[in-house]
Amino acid sequence: MDPRITINLTADGEFQIWLNAEGRDLLVRELQQLSEKDDHFHLMPKDMTGHVPTSSRPYDPSDKVLEWGKVLFRTDDWDREHYPHVMRQTD
Repeated sequence: MDPRITINLTADGEFQIWLNAEGRDLLVRELQQLSEKDDHFHLMPKDMTGHVPTSSRPYDPSDKVLEWGKVLFRTDDWDREHYPHVMRQTD
């Protein structure tokens, strides 16, 4: 079976990721390969080769499907230098 990954926002604004077993395995593999040298991957429609494929078919008609995205690996050192506001503790 081909990987199936559907990413959506529900009508209430909840973020969801729907996966079959092959989609889960592919996404986990891609996440585990992220490093300082290979710091991102793209999520794109199935017809765009070389990226993690996403489905455009919603599970619920009211869902807003997100076909395009990017997953970025960030070290704490990078964020302290370039985006220190994300490292601040909140009360």
